[in-house]
Amino acid sequence: MQSIVLVTGAGTGIGKLTAQSLAEAGHVVYASMRDIAGRNSGRAAEMRSYAAAKGLQLHPLELDVLSQESADAAAATIVREQGHIDVVMQNAGHLVVGPTEAFTPEEIIKVFDTNVLGAQRVNRAVLPYLRKQESGLMLWISSSTTKGGFPPFMGPYGAAKAAMDSLAVTLAYEIARFGIETSIMVPGAFTKGTDHFPSAGKPADAATMAAYGRYDGVMDRIGQSLSALMPDDADPQAVADEIVRIVGLPAGQRPMRSVIDFVGDGAKEVFEVSERMRIDFAHRIGMGDLLEAKIKR
Repeated sequence: MQSIVLVTGAGTGIGKLTAQSLAEAGHVVYASMRDIAGRNSGRAAEMRSYAAAKGLQLHPLELDVLSQESADAAAATIVREQGHIDVVMQNAGHLVVGPTEAFTPEEIIKVFDTNVLGAQRVNRAVLPYLRKQESGLMLWISSSTTKGGFPPFMGPYGAAKAAMDSLAVTLAYEIARFGIETSIMVPGAFTKGTDHFPSAGKPADAATMAAYGRYDGVMDRIGQSLSALMPDDADPQAVADEIVRIVGLPAGQRPMRSVIDFVGDGAKEVFEVSERMRIDFAHRIGMGDLLEAKIKR
């Protein structure tokens, strides 16, 4: 069945791959990114050409997750043009790399602003529509860093992703009685196919960065080790394909979590235990009904 889908952070990487794959699967996709008339105008034009060439309903859409006004306007545009929203893919985020000490609190706030508060702005923009229609799917792009073994020098990013993941789990309970489902996609590390690491931010405190000189080369060695562990067929397209599968499932049959990890950092195993404990505890405290996304009038 065709769905109306909003994808945030769709200019590059997993967001772009997924937006294209969902459109190719027959869905109406709004691929959002910020500043489509400026810095991302080339990406928006490329996406329009791609859609026209393939006859897809793939629409670049202005949405800056740092602005509530922008998020509200994007959601309103989709509802005005399509009448409703079926799926919201919370994908927008930004990686930063460097010694945790070197990041000022203000820099870490910016990381959380994009990765956590940006998602909350989108929540506030779309959930009124989903609650009113009493249906929908909130699809979150988490990270294996939240539970698996991940390398050093990714502290602020790992903390922000963990916070976003926790927000998604809590929200899942709170929107279930409105008929809104939640699925959390957990990608592992990918050494090719995304701009995640090449576009990563770094702390401005050069002096503290220099003080960690004894760690010079560590990230390069980690990257080499990850590349060596990565099978030749590892591709972030696998994440997009799994999302297409999840979106295409009937309501009530979508998984709470799905892990796509070619390296095996342990996140899948930890999440399996965590999910069992979450379900068990929910039943013990009388919240078992909230594990099912059913409308309860």
